[in-house]
Amino acid sequence: MASPALTTSSRADRVGDKIFSGAALFAGCLILAVLFMVAVFLLWQAMPAFLASPEEASGNEGFLLYVFPLIIGTLIAAAIALLLATPVSIGVALFISHFAPRKLAQGLGYLVDLLAAIPSVVYGAWGVAFLAPQLTGPYEWLAENAGWIPIFAGPASNTGRTMLTAGIVLAVMITPIITSLCREIFLQTPTLHEEAALALGATRWEMIKTAVLPFGRPGIISAIMLGLGRALGETMAVALVLSAGPLIASLIRTGNQTIAAEIALNFPEAFGLRLNELIAAGLVLFVITLIVNMIARWIISRHKEFSGAN
Repeated sequence: MASPALTTSSRADRVGDKIFSGAALFAGCLILAVLFMVAVFLLWQAMPAFLASPEEASGNEGFLLYVFPLIIGTLIAAAIALLLATPVSIGVALFISHFAPRKLAQGLGYLVDLLAAIPSVVYGAWGVAFLAPQLTGPYEWLAENAGWIPIFAGPASNTGRTMLTAGIVLAVMITPIITSLCREIFLQTPTLHEEAALALGATRWEMIKTAVLPFGRPGIISAIMLGLGRALGETMAVALVLSAGPLIASLIRTGNQTIAAEIALNFPEAFGLRLNELIAAGLVLFVITLIVNMIARWIISRHKEFSGAN
């Protein structure tokens, strides 16, 4: 027969489990409810912009023609950032986790975490005050020697405040985020996998290629998607670097804008239909982010069968 103390303890444990499971369920439902309410609010406020005649919209050409350059600018800036940041981030993470001496690895890890905590406005100010003037020369060279490529068509910007500059600033911003996550993922690679590869005669790079990278592939994709989400929604850094304009063909001309920066620059003075347009642009960014995350989850689900137990 069970003692009264054990019976009381088991009942308390069951009560605690029920409270914890209920709290977890409530938290999950609350997140879904908030997301749903945000979507409903954006859709409700955006309807006047969707239904307005083209003559009433900005540019007198309709909402779709107004938001299309912003979508292209957002995607271009995020693509440039990912293209530049991903290989650098993975390389730095591998160096910290598998090549650097322990003391140096700790220092680099602290530095990466510190860079990830710097406010975006600081990166934007650095891009405007230092990076943009340094890139005017390279932009002129690109316009003269590679102007036959549409994305490098001139005339080059005299200020350096272009979409390519914004993409470089975003790349610098998201590199610490991707690096930090990839470093933690690489450190979780099962030691048995690494030792088995080395015991079979693999070099350090072959061990990383056959054991570390396959194990960390889902996590790498998650880190890249998190960086992409930061790049898509970044506001202040892009707003400081770019000037508003309709140009989307060239990366080295002054002009263009992203959705987040467009909203940040115009929302305080907006009213009436203009306010609805900006909220509708936010809805478009909301949908783009949702689609990107859904694609990321689909890609990760294809590789979730690989784990440390294999």
